[in-house]
Amino acid sequence: MTAYIVGDIEINDPEAYEEYRAKVPAVIAAHGGRYLVRGGAVETLEGDWTPKRTVILEFPDMESLKAFWNAPDYLPLRAIRQKASSGRLVAIQGYQ
Repeated sequence: MTAYIVGDIEINDPEAYEEYRAKVPAVIAAHGGRYLVRGGAVETLEGDWTPKRTVILEFPDMESLKAFWNAPDYLPLRAIRQKASSGRLVAIQGYQ
């Protein structure tokens, strides 16, 4: 069953974040993931949520998502992202 990472990211250090952006797609792909959304304009339709930068990743299943999240090749990139930005990320199990 498909699984997703949904993130609302605020970039604080664009130069450092650029290093993350350049390197992470290959790691995501290596774990069967792909970008569905990577930035773009946001329009709030209801409520008071105003995301800064929205990212949605799709993985074949939760096992693949967690393998990516805990992968030795992702951990140093995650540290870069955490230093260069702040935000909220959730893993969501999809149902079709």
